[in-house]
Amino acid sequence: MSNRDDLGAVGRFREELDPIVFLFGAGLTVGVIATFFISRSTLDWAISGLNTFFLEYLNWALLVIVFLVVVFLLFLILGPWGKIKFGDDPPEYSFLSFFAMLYSAGFAAGVVFWGPTEALFYYDNPSPLFDVSSQSGPAMAVAVQQTLFHWALPQLAVFTIMGIAIGYFAYNYENVPLRVSSALTPILGKENLDGPAAKAIDILAVFATIGGVATSLGFIGSQFVTGLDYQWGIDLGDTGILLVVTTMTLLFTISMVLGVNRGIRRLSNFNMILFVILLLATFIVGPTIFLVLLGTQALSGMVTNFVSMSLYTGAGTEGGTQWMNDWTVFYWAWALSWSPFAGLFIARISRGRTVREVAFTGIVATSAATIPWFVSLGGTALYAQHNEIADFSSVMAFEQGAEVTGFILFEAFPLGTVFMIAFLILVTTFFITSADSSTLAVSMMTTGGKARPSNINRVFWGIVLGMTAAILMIQGGVEALQSAAIITGGPFAFVCFLAMLGLIKHFTSTYGRVLLQEETTLIGSSDTPPTVGGAAQSSDDD
Repeated sequence: MSNRDDLGAVGRFREELDPIVFLFGAGLTVGVIATFFISRSTLDWAISGLNTFFLEYLNWALLVIVFLVVVFLLFLILGPWGKIKFGDDPPEYSFLSFFAMLYSAGFAAGVVFWGPTEALFYYDNPSPLFDVSSQSGPAMAVAVQQTLFHWALPQLAVFTIMGIAIGYFAYNYENVPLRVSSALTPILGKENLDGPAAKAIDILAVFATIGGVATSLGFIGSQFVTGLDYQWGIDLGDTGILLVVTTMTLLFTISMVLGVNRGIRRLSNFNMILFVILLLATFIVGPTIFLVLLGTQALSGMVTNFVSMSLYTGAGTEGGTQWMNDWTVFYWAWALSWSPFAGLFIARISRGRTVREVAFTGIVATSAATIPWFVSLGGTALYAQHNEIADFSSVMAFEQGAEVTGFILFEAFPLGTVFMIAFLILVTTFFITSADSSTLAVSMMTTGGKARPSNINRVFWGIVLGMTAAILMIQGGVEALQSAAIITGGPFAFVCFLAMLGLIKHFTSTYGRVLLQEETTLIGSSDTPPTVGGAAQSSDDD
C-alpha cells in the first residue's frame, strides 16, 4: 500500500491542499454565505453596488475582449498555429465523448433553460440596433438572430481560450501544473507560478467559478420550483428552493465522486442523446418549414451583423445601453465567470489533441449543436405567440418568470406532459454534468492542479456551491443571480485577455510570426542595411 493510501481520507485531503488558494477561496465564498445569515441587507447592498460599478465602467471592455477572443480562435482554426499539439500522448477520449463532455460541462444547462424563452423577449423588445417594431413579423427573425449571437460563438469562446492556454502550457512544459494561473505562464514566467500573482488569479478563479455555477444552479432550481407550481400547483416556497438545490447538489456530488470516466463521461453521452431526441421531436411537432426558413434567415443575419452586434454599446440611443447591459453584457459576464472552471475542465480532457481541434470543437462544433436548439424551441415559441396558439404575454411582461415558458410551450403540444418531463430531466442532467465538472475544477484549483483531488475536497466544494445557489435564489431570484454572474465574471475578462496575449506572445516566439516578418522594426530605422540579391547594398560613401 502506498504512503498516500496510509494517510486515510482526511490525511490525503490535508496533504493535497494548496493552503493559500483553498483558505482564501473558501474564505471569500463562505464569507458571502455568512453575510447572508447575519445581514441580508448588507449582502444586497454589496451585490447591488458592485453590479452597478461593472455595468457603468467596464461594460465596453467585456464587449471588446470577447470579440477579440472570437477573432483569435477563428485564426487558430484557420491559421498555421492550429497544428500545435497538447503533449505527445494520443487523445484520452473519442471525439464524440470529448465533444459531449465539453458541451455538457460548458453551458448546456443554460442552453436548455433559455431555449424556448429568450427569443420571446427580443420579439417583444428588439435590440435598438435593429429598426423593427415590437411583436412584428420582422421582429421574429431578429429575435432568433440575437439569440443565436448570444449563445453561439462568443460565450463558447471564453471557455475555449482558457482551455487552450491552460492545456498547452500544462502538457507541453515540465512542472507547469494543471491550474488556471498556468494560462498566464508567458506573462508571469514559469518560475513564478507559485508566486503571489498566480495565487491571486487562482483565488479569483475559485470565487468566479462558485458564483457562475451557483447562478446556473439557481436558474435550474427556479425552473423546477416555478414549474411545479405552474403545472401541478405545488408551491414549495423558500423551503422548496432549499430542497431542490440540496437534491441537485447531492446528485452532482455523487456523479463527481464517481469521476470523469464513470460519472461525467457517461452522463454527458446520455445528455446529448436526450438533447437530440427532444430537439428533433420539437422540430417535427412544431412548424417545421417555418423553422427552416426562420433559422436560415436568422443565421444569415447573425453572420452579416456579427461585428456590429459584438461591439454595440447603445451609445446615443435611448435605452440602448441599458438593453445591452441587461442582455449581452450579462451573458458575457456569466460566460466569463464559468471560464476558469470550463477552461480547466477542457484542458483536463484535451491531452493529445491539437490547438485547431480544441478551438474547432469549442466554438464551431458546439455552435452547430446550439443553433438548431434555439431555432427549433425559440422559433416554435415565437410562432405560437405570433399566431395566438399559445400565450406567453405574462412571461414577456415579466409577470411570470422565464422558467414557465417551456411548460406553456409544451402544453400546446400533443403528449405535452412527456415533453415537459423530458425537458426537466434534460435541464437537470445537463446541470449535473456542469456542476460536477465545475466542483472537480475548483478542487483541482485548490490542490495546486492535481487531476484527481480527494473526495472530501470535492464534497466540500459541492456543498458550498449548493448553499451559494440557494442563498442567491432566496436573496433576490433571477435579478440576484444575474448580478452575481456579472460581479464574479467581470474581472475574469481581463484574465482571458491576458491569456490570449500570452498565447500570441509564446506562439510567435516559438513557432514563428504569421503577420510580421522575423526581422521587423516597429519604431525607428533598422541598423541592418538592405540587401539586393542576398548581398548588402553598399552606400555611395564606400
